[in-house]
Formats: sequence, C-alpha cells, structure tokens
Amino acid sequence: MSSLVLLVLLLLVLVVVLVLGALGYLAHRHPALATPLMVVMGGTAVLAACIVPIAVR
Repeated sequence: MSSLVLLVLLLLVLVVVLVLGALGYLAHRHPALATPLMVVMGGTAVLAACIVPIAVR
C-alpha cells in the first residue's frame, strides 16, 4: 500500500471515532432519547455499511 492510502485510512478511522464519540456523548447527555450504547452501535453499523463496500473495491 502506498503512504497516501495509509494516510487516508488513518484519517477515515479518526473521523469514524470522532463521529461515534459525538453520538455517544449526545446520547449520554440526553438519556431519554436513547440508550447511549445502542446509539453508538447503530452509528457503527451505518458507517460500516457505507464504508465497507467502498473499501472492498
């Protein structure tokens, strides 16, 4: 793999962790909306469903 591909993958991982952390924080601050763990798991599933087909190509 080239260094550009590795850099893009690193940035993608950082963005995913940031988005999931934000989802967990929002769910934790507003517990009436949803269970925080389920929100993060749902966000992970949605992001994985969008990213995996692109990564496999």
